Amino acid sequence: MYRLGVFYYFGLRGVHRDHSKALTWLLKAVEKSDARSMELLGEIYARGYGVERNYSRAYEWFLEAARKKHYSALNGIGYLYVKGQGVADGKNHTMAKEYFKRAAEAGDSHGHYNLGVLYLEGMGVKKDVKEACKLFLIAANKGHPKAFYQLAKMQQTGIPGMKKDVATAAALYKIVAERGPWGSLMWWALECYLKGQIGKALVLYLRAAELGYEAAQSNAAWILEKYHSEGICLGKAGLCTDVERHQRAHTLWRYAAEQGNEHAALLIGDAYFYGRGTEKDLDRAAEAYMRTQLQQNPQAMFNLGYMYEHGLGLPKDLHLAKRHYDQALDTEPAAALPVTLALMSLWLRQHYGDSIVVKAMDSLPQIIVRVGDSLMGFFVDEGNVTLVTLFVCLLTVLYLRQRQRQVVAVNIQPPPQ
Repeated sequence: MYRLGVFYYFGLRGVHRDHSKALTWLLKAVEKSDARSMELLGEIYARGYGVERNYSRAYEWFLEAARKKHYSALNGIGYLYVKGQGVADGKNHTMAKEYFKRAAEAGDSHGHYNLGVLYLEGMGVKKDVKEACKLFLIAANKGHPKAFYQLAKMQQTGIPGMKKDVATAAALYKIVAERGPWGSLMWWALECYLKGQIGKALVLYLRAAELGYEAAQSNAAWILEKYHSEGICLGKAGLCTDVERHQRAHTLWRYAAEQGNEHAALLIGDAYFYGRGTEKDLDRAAEAYMRTQLQQNPQAMFNLGYMYEHGLGLPKDLHLAKRHYDQALDTEPAAALPVTLALMSLWLRQHYGDSIVVKAMDSLPQIIVRVGDSLMGFFVDEGNVTLVTLFVCLLTVLYLRQRQRQVVAVNIQPPPQ
């Protein structure tokens, strides 16, 4: 009942806003002692939405919700003291501060935000912009959209102790914009996905992606690649072809990467490296990996090491290859196996660069792919091909080193008797 009241009150999930219906459902929820509904009824009476404005009734509902330990309702009482309506003492900023403080101490983000406003404006307390900023940060960390807005304004103009930072301000304004009611598309899409309604989730994520939601862009791209066999993507002539699907996913990954999504930036590099969804371009793949490397991404470091080792899109440089492999291991200790195999491959190139062993090793990926294509039910992707190649390198290195030891042992003559 409470959720239905919320849907009608805010106009969510495709339901048209209707405050009268919201009031009806909330009153039914109150009959079951739902404290959240009591708080929302207090807001309805305080704002006069669907009913005649009545601050006294609003105070009663807020107080009843607070008595049931629904501490966010304390903000409503504090609001009435700020307005000086519906309370016996009239306008009283000191009392408002006490109620906001109680809400904040209970962990409510609205309490921190409202306290921040009092300090920002000097209402009931001595004006303190730094303290206001501190409270806004706490509220923002709890997801309060208005706190993000206040911090954005501070970053845009600069305050004592905080330098002006327009780029950060723009990022914070974007967060505020994405917290609007249209953001319910994201929750709706998530619910559909969890229920197994993949096609519907994709449509909703695509709608949110068009609004600029980075998470929706990356989620839609992931669904396109993950569920390619379920026929949920429509192309120009029926279902999407693999080319059309890769192109759409690539576009979405690119949009997400432009908004700072590290994983999306890595996949853009993969798309250019393998020619998925776009033309193969090793130079652009290297650029994408370098941008991702700046975000301390170990996979990007490893990929750059591989490209330096083989001279793909970058000048062949075994020393730089080793440096990037080492950086990947330092950043992510769990990468020990692939990095060890890659370093074995480097050792082979340094000691047997022109030998038939290295030539056979370089031709191994194509051989594995051809063999994989010829076997029914056996699928080898690019990552597995690289791993198998490196594993063969490891076996080759171990064989060659053991052979060296045997040769040395044979050449050592026993001492004369």
